Amino acid sequence: MNTRTFVMGAVMAAAALIGNVLPVPGLITAAVAAPLTKVTFIQEWPVADGFWIPWIVGKEQGFYAQEGIDLEIVAPPTVADTMKFLGTGRANVAFTTVMDIIFAKEQGAPVEAIGRYGKENNWGIISAQGHPYTVAGLKGKTIGIYNDAWSKAQLALMLKSAGLSMSDVNLVTAADDTVPLLLQRRVDAITGITNAEGTEMTTMGKQTPEFLAATQHGVPNTPILMFAGNQAWLKANPQLAKAFMRATEKSIRYAVQHPDEGVAAFGKAYSKAYDPAFIKQQWQDTMPLLTPVDGASLRMDLAVWQALLTAIQAQGIVKSPLPAEQYFNNQYLP
Repeated sequence: MNTRTFVMGAVMAAAALIGNVLPVPGLITAAVAAPLTKVTFIQEWPVADGFWIPWIVGKEQGFYAQEGIDLEIVAPPTVADTMKFLGTGRANVAFTTVMDIIFAKEQGAPVEAIGRYGKENNWGIISAQGHPYTVAGLKGKTIGIYNDAWSKAQLALMLKSAGLSMSDVNLVTAADDTVPLLLQRRVDAITGITNAEGTEMTTMGKQTPEFLAATQHGVPNTPILMFAGNQAWLKANPQLAKAFMRATEKSIRYAVQHPDEGVAAFGKAYSKAYDPAFIKQQWQDTMPLLTPVDGASLRMDLAVWQALLTAIQAQGIVKSPLPAEQYFNNQYLP
């Protein structure tokens, strides 16, 4: 849907008077800044998207440098590589999904969530404008879906709330994007989130899509996107990790308050992968999920994690999950 030493995490500007002993006329004041510490931040997707706007504009505004951080924003080669980079220490922090963290922990990877990005689960069923569905109304319909376990589990939970099962619908699996299936009328509805597939329906499909929220039909209200950290790095650099999260919270707040600046910073950084209409709309669709930006914005909740783990265990996605508190840590938050 991310930690280090405070001493290394703060930028120090020291004004040194040269020739302090003798009052030389025209003496110049020299500013000596402490060197920045590189923090490698691996992303959730190989191609830049609007979710990254806060740290892009935050880096441009100097928020990370003010914390002593030289932020390196890295896109993974594939979507499967984010947690590989983090787990092996090739990245210090990651922007990833809650399920990627759970699957990585199941494999014994030394990673943990250190903050949430967004306050709710905005996944659900998306259909064309003027064609809303109830869960019961999905019986016999064809649904475009991704080939990941959590998407299928969420759909199964939704259907169960209306006494249906996965055998009551026809699934069409999309390799990377369900939206074309819906726009080409090859399916009746698709799975997705409001600020990705929903955004694409608005910008590409030129319509306001219908949305059936999963959280209103038996799915845990767990934020999809998260910040995560390599546990060895976090343990060795707790104050720097806190500095990273402080700068990130400040960056989110700034990007929400200055959306046009955020979109412009994104365009400057990723002009080759830049669809202005989509990115602008995606950030507009994302901001409500982040606001208000305050002291609790990034904080994770034990009960929410427990509800998620219970749900995925019941669906057989993870057979023996760890105790919920072993997946996340709030100690690095501002």
